[in-house]
Amino acid sequence: MTDSTKTLCPYCGVGCGLEVSPPAQPGKPVNRDSQGYPTWKVQGDRAHPSSQGMVCVKGATIAESLNKDRLLYPMMRESLDRPFQRVTWEEALNAIVNRIQTVRFTQGPEAICMYGSGQFQTEDYYIAQKLLKGCLGTNNFDANSRLCMSSAVAGYIQSFGADGPPCCYDDLDLTDCAFLIGTNTAECHPIIFNRLRKHHKKNNGKVKMIVVDPRRTTTAEAADLHLAIKPGTDIDLLNGIAHLLLRWGYINSEFIDECTSGFPAYADVIRQYPPEFVARKCGIKVNELEMAARYWGESKRVLSMWSMGVNQSSEGTAKVRTIINLHLMTGQIGNPGAGPFSLTGQPNAMGGREAGGLAHLLPGYRVVKNAQHRIEVEQFWGLPTGRISAAPGLSVWEMITGLEAGQVGFLWVAATNPAVSMPDLERTKKALWRSPFTVYQDAYYPTETANYAHVLLPAAQWSEKTGVMTNSERRITLCSAFREAPGEARADWEIFAEVGRRLGFAEQFKFANSAEVYAEFVQLTRRRPCDMTGVSHERLATEGPQQWPCPDRSSSAESQSKRLYTDFRFHTPDGRARFGAYHSRGLAEPPDPDYPFVLTIGRLYGHWHTQTRTGRIEKIRQMHPNPFIEIHPRDAGKLGIQEDTWVEVRSRRGMARFPAKVTEAIAPGTVFVPMHWGALWAENAEANVLTHPEACPDSLEPELKACAVKLVPITADIKTADTFLQYPKSSMLSASPSV
Repeated sequence: MTDSTKTLCPYCGVGCGLEVSPPAQPGKPVNRDSQGYPTWKVQGDRAHPSSQGMVCVKGATIAESLNKDRLLYPMMRESLDRPFQRVTWEEALNAIVNRIQTVRFTQGPEAICMYGSGQFQTEDYYIAQKLLKGCLGTNNFDANSRLCMSSAVAGYIQSFGADGPPCCYDDLDLTDCAFLIGTNTAECHPIIFNRLRKHHKKNNGKVKMIVVDPRRTTTAEAADLHLAIKPGTDIDLLNGIAHLLLRWGYINSEFIDECTSGFPAYADVIRQYPPEFVARKCGIKVNELEMAARYWGESKRVLSMWSMGVNQSSEGTAKVRTIINLHLMTGQIGNPGAGPFSLTGQPNAMGGREAGGLAHLLPGYRVVKNAQHRIEVEQFWGLPTGRISAAPGLSVWEMITGLEAGQVGFLWVAATNPAVSMPDLERTKKALWRSPFTVYQDAYYPTETANYAHVLLPAAQWSEKTGVMTNSERRITLCSAFREAPGEARADWEIFAEVGRRLGFAEQFKFANSAEVYAEFVQLTRRRPCDMTGVSHERLATEGPQQWPCPDRSSSAESQSKRLYTDFRFHTPDGRARFGAYHSRGLAEPPDPDYPFVLTIGRLYGHWHTQTRTGRIEKIRQMHPNPFIEIHPRDAGKLGIQEDTWVEVRSRRGMARFPAKVTEAIAPGTVFVPMHWGALWAENAEANVLTHPEACPDSLEPELKACAVKLVPITADIKTADTFLQYPKSSMLSASPSV
């Protein structure tokens, strides 16, 4: 094989198109990695409309991880203190099915849980929903989107009546004011930022960029205005901007009257946020607040963008809706270059939302609480009325507390690493250790979560299975397999379907390939806000990526709408968008004399989440060799901390240790730690050991972005080589967590 394959980058939600070529090409030397192994050549797909040929270091090096530390065969053990033994698929599947049946008929279906991932393709997500929510009658499917995107989902639904970002990437080239809040776009969504930055530079002085972040990130350095607000004051700032827009008359009264509801209550709230109060609360200057309001008010096309810094909050949904409020009061939605644009974290978190991949959702942007929605899905799946539960399932944190209480009898984790990514991590680990039966399905071994599994299932990953993913701008791309899965690895959807058949649901899982799975799924989107009935594997293969809504009557990409709400009608009962009036509550755990600093955590440019892939790529390990803690010089001086001084960080839940990076890029009173290092990669460097599980009441998304900590300089000499590992260690596996 010498032909290249077009696919999608499997990292973040930007959804960059990639073109992958085999290691050997006629007349050219074999492409090899740093250790001499043949690797596929990866480059950007210039024909892909979302990324236009651009690719970041993660996408460019993805092929180097494909053969490293792969889980090749099913493995099992009787208890977590025993070593794994290789078993056949037959033995593993029998054990899983027997356990599900036992739990189902003794504890009930509500004791069965699955925790999935935005790394799934849409076909994987869909079959998991059909198995759990349909056939087994439990809504206990949640995904790691709960930790990154659920606040955006809730905000869109409450404001517009349906999920779905209304903007597209072309708006990056058309806006005259980009408002970035809670997003380090340059490092976390670099291709989006590169496109925006190019537009910003080209129109120097005419296009404004506002960045709201306690850190002076690479993103903030490019801004015309950087608002380094105190953590937890986002709503204060947004209400303060709205106050000035109202005072100065920068509102679209016709749009408010004809297309929205709830403005009077909102106006009553924002009148209570005068500039002096807001500036003092946020820790910024009055003229900076006024400048932000002036930029927004005088712009004809305002594009707001946000990510985890907004979503991962105990008031995440309120923050999202407060951003949307600014667009509604100024009519900045539905037009080119304008609108509220959430930047998706995982590569297929959008596809998961479409397929119903959170505990309160059903496929096609339906919700489990809606009786008509349940009936529609039950009839489509050929299941008896009442099979789908009317109660939302457990969120992932509720699964953890369910393990603590002995209410969860079967836990299936796939394509994610909760033993690093969950908040209050020591508590999470202890709960996982108590699980009576955990199945862990992943492409790599070891990982931190494998330590808590009874059964390991080898999964085919990107490059080895065919399916679709949807990116932040609602664009669907076919990710075609271009190599054989190693060992006995299988696609996630195939594993779920085989379990379903063995449980007695053969009629529901008669799929020969993933194209048939997708063809069934899109029928559940008919006449829904995310209508994709005009999309198929065949169309994607021949015509390229498609953007929804794309009903089957659409014959071409030109007939699709790049943007939502261009007619200014929304998916609410009265067709009006809804204002949400919120006062700021602040942080769930504010600093106090005992824990005087606010810790915020985030991502670095090269690494991805818990390093399951990127930690195995030498170039990226060299780029980001060790974790660290950023501390402002004023705070460092008071504590006697210098550059590279080891610092012990303590919260009410745990402790971690990092070398100090003393920098004015972090606001005084705030410290920053990257999230990527789990127990497999470093000693005592897990950021989420420190974080708490307090969550937004609407989205149930934890406040991973802020917790109260104290800093203690470590005087004893600690050698970096003893603390940071050059390669993942396996000795931590089967090590019981401390109690």
